[in-house]
Amino acid sequence: MKRLFRHLFSTQASGRKAFPCATLQAIKSAITEGERTHRAELRVIIEPALPLNDILERRSARDRAHELFSHYRIWDTEENCGILLYINLADHQVEIVVDRGIACCMPTQEWQAACHHMTQAFANGEYHDGVLAGIRHLNNVLARHFPERHALGYTPRNQLSDAPIIL
Repeated sequence: MKRLFRHLFSTQASGRKAFPCATLQAIKSAITEGERTHRAELRVIIEPALPLNDILERRSARDRAHELFSHYRIWDTEENCGILLYINLADHQVEIVVDRGIACCMPTQEWQAACHHMTQAFANGEYHDGVLAGIRHLNNVLARHFPERHALGYTPRNQLSDAPIIL
């Protein structure tokens, strides 16, 4: 019942309060900057609350993240290198879903560390700094394990929008 009320009272306005325009622009810039150092495609989706039917069906934030990964075609990249950073405000959860091209070369602990740091910052109301620190962490890890290939004649192209989405 507590979860139902949290989701019912988490509105798009609360999402915009936690992630105002300046923060959304900073997220976009951090993604753009990071993608210059690696071949992955990072997408951020922020959802203040799950849809009512998902709550009633007891769907987890992880399930919703997988659904959005598919819906927004984050898997549809040349090297199967899409990554979804999903933030659910009502459940106080951060989920990272990675495509198979990334999953095979990245340790799970790296994703868990990014999620942990962000949820700790969010618990203190530090949404701006928390999400940017998480994105920087992801970019650093991706640059190590999935670096860009300019030296090999590879010309990177942006396959997914860098702009975050608030549902």
